[in-house]
Amino acid sequence: MRAVSALRANINMESPRAQIQAISFDTLVEHYRLKEMGEDAGKTFATCETYEGYLRKWILPRWKSYRLRDVKSVAVEEWLKSLPLLNGSRAKIRNMMHAIFNHAMRWEWHDQNPISRVRQSAKRSRIPVVLSIVQIQALLTHLREPVRTMALVDVSTGLRIGELLALQWQDIDFENFEISVTRSISLQHIGDCKTEASRKPVPMDAELAEALWSWRQNSGYPKPEDWVFASPAKDGKQPYWPGTLYRAHLEPAAKAAGIPGKIGWHTFRHTFATLLKANGEDIKTVQELLRHANISVTMNVYAQGVTELKRQAQHRIVRMVTGGKDKEPEGTA
Repeated sequence: MRAVSALRANINMESPRAQIQAISFDTLVEHYRLKEMGEDAGKTFATCETYEGYLRKWILPRWKSYRLRDVKSVAVEEWLKSLPLLNGSRAKIRNMMHAIFNHAMRWEWHDQNPISRVRQSAKRSRIPVVLSIVQIQALLTHLREPVRTMALVDVSTGLRIGELLALQWQDIDFENFEISVTRSISLQHIGDCKTEASRKPVPMDAELAEALWSWRQNSGYPKPEDWVFASPAKDGKQPYWPGTLYRAHLEPAAKAAGIPGKIGWHTFRHTFATLLKANGEDIKTVQELLRHANISVTMNVYAQGVTELKRQAQHRIVRMVTGGKDKEPEGTA
C-alpha cells in the first residue's frame, strides 16, 4: 500500500496543491526510495543499505504517520536529542531527513524544508583510536595470515575495508608497484567505490609488494581473477567477512598486544592519515593517498599530488612499521 501511495502521488504530481496536502511522510519516503535509491539513482549499495537502516530503525517508527506539514523543526530537534546515538549518527539522520524533504520540494509537494532549521552537532563524542608505530608492530606479531598481511596493507595504504576485501590479484601490479582500486564490497555485494577519487591507483612500496607476493604463494587462490583475501569457507568464491576476521583475529590480537580502547578496520585508515601528517607530508599528497574528494574549500581541487611524492610518503610509513632500512623505494610512475 505504501508503494501504491507513492506511485499515485507520482501520477498525480500535476494535481492542485490542495489535493496533495495530506501526503504522509511514509508516502514521501516510499517515493524517495523509488526515485533516489533505485538502481539508476547512482548511490552505492552500501549507501542504500545505510539509508535503509536509518529509515527502518529510527526515522519511520517516529514520523511515518505524520503529514508533511505537521513535521516541525523543534519537534525533530528534540527527538534527535532523545536518541541513544552518537552525535555523528544523529547528524546523519538529520541530513537524511533534510534530503527527503528536499525531494518533496523538488516534486512540489511541500514549499519548505523544516529540517533546515534543525540544529544537530556532528562533533565526535570520542576521539578515534590511532595506533603508534610500536602498537602496530606489536599487533602484527600477534596476527596470523592472512590477517597479518591484510593489516599491513591496510595501515600502509589507508584502504577502506570494503576496498581491501574487493581486491583481486589482477588488481596488484607487481611490476609497476601499484594497486588498482576499482570496486568495493559490502555485505558480499560488489559495487563501485565510494567516490570517483576513490578509484585512483594506490602506490605499493617494494616491501609491501614482497609481503603480498609471499601471501599469494601461500594462498590457495592465486589466479588473477581470484580474490586476494578469498575465504576458504566459501571455496574462494567470496572474500572474507570483515566482522568475522575482526572477532576471530583482530580483536584478540589487539588485547594480546595490550592496545587500549576499541579498534576496528577503520582504525588503520585513521592511523595512516595521522602518521602521514606527523611525518610532515604535503597536505595534497595526503589527500591523494587517502583518495578523498576534497580537503577544504581553500584547496585547489584540480591540483594533483606528484606520484613520486606519494610513493616516498608511503615508503616512509612502511619502513617505520616494518623496521626496514630507509632506502629509496623501487619503481617510479
